[in-house]
Amino acid sequence: MPRRTMIEAIRDAMAVTMEKDDTVVVFGEDVGYFGGVFRCTQGLQQRFGKNRCFDAPISELGIIGAAIGMAAYGLRPCVEVQFADYMYPGYDQIVSEAARIRYRSGGEFTAPIVVRMPTGGGIFGGQTHSQSPEALFTHVSGLKTVVPSNPYDAKGLLISAIEDDDPVIFLEPKRIYNGPFDGHHERPVTPWTKHPQGEVPDGHYRVPLGKAAVRREGNAVTVLAYGTMVHVAEAAAEEAGVDAEIIDLRSLLPLDLETIEASVRKTGRCVVAHEATLTSGFGAELTALVQETCFYHLEAPIVRVTGWDTPYPHAQEWDYFPGPARVGRALKAVMEA
Repeated sequence: MPRRTMIEAIRDAMAVTMEKDDTVVVFGEDVGYFGGVFRCTQGLQQRFGKNRCFDAPISELGIIGAAIGMAAYGLRPCVEVQFADYMYPGYDQIVSEAARIRYRSGGEFTAPIVVRMPTGGGIFGGQTHSQSPEALFTHVSGLKTVVPSNPYDAKGLLISAIEDDDPVIFLEPKRIYNGPFDGHHERPVTPWTKHPQGEVPDGHYRVPLGKAAVRREGNAVTVLAYGTMVHVAEAAAEEAGVDAEIIDLRSLLPLDLETIEASVRKTGRCVVAHEATLTSGFGAELTALVQETCFYHLEAPIVRVTGWDTPYPHAQEWDYFPGPARVGRALKAVMEA
């Protein structure tokens, strides 16, 4: 089976769906001739033409608004916002139009659009290129929110998202585009071409939205994570010597609560890890759900490991990033509680 980076897997997902369905179009800032700032769309314009893959003006509001209009007329736009930090001008279109159009029209119109956004830190991008805004989307009824952690899932989830009849926010952790990142920034990067999860089948396949994956089985504590933090949690469990079960959520909404419940009821303990800021982060929702559904099985308070409640700092990148040392301390603390 061929091995691909996450960039190549995402590109392949778009190519597969564009080949299969001529209503799928790809556009955004620099995605056509240039192939995207991270090269996720490289070669698509040459292969499918300028009517199927094209550049848009520097206007996130315009990109999202045009995609919604196209979707209402029967197309399936897959658009790129160059960094998740830039989505705020288009946020009103996402919330007030894309997420509501099925409800407002009584089902007459839908918005089968995908909004791809590189997200997260770990690349010294500073405060305007490192944000993790997933909680802003999971709060909105009518949206689906996806965060892959590896190339295999990235391709399968993106195909599922493009073929879905409702709007999907597809967040791509940029720090793991080329290889898994365990939080040890001082170490060389292991490329996906040397990692088992870099194996990506050719052709069409789907990873269902709303289904989590157990990345590491364990009996002592459950770790809920997504994106880059899945790899950080794996490293933390190994280094701390804790028999942790690590759940890769993959979809934040719809959420696989069944898998979460089964794991927490088995282990009796839970740690939630994400890059985004602590206050009102998606970890707060996860904590509430675990508390509500697994209360009588919990043997210790749920612990969250997150970014700090500050803008993402450039000079203190690794003090902000919730690395394996912080996750490891949380694992030990919940075991001793």
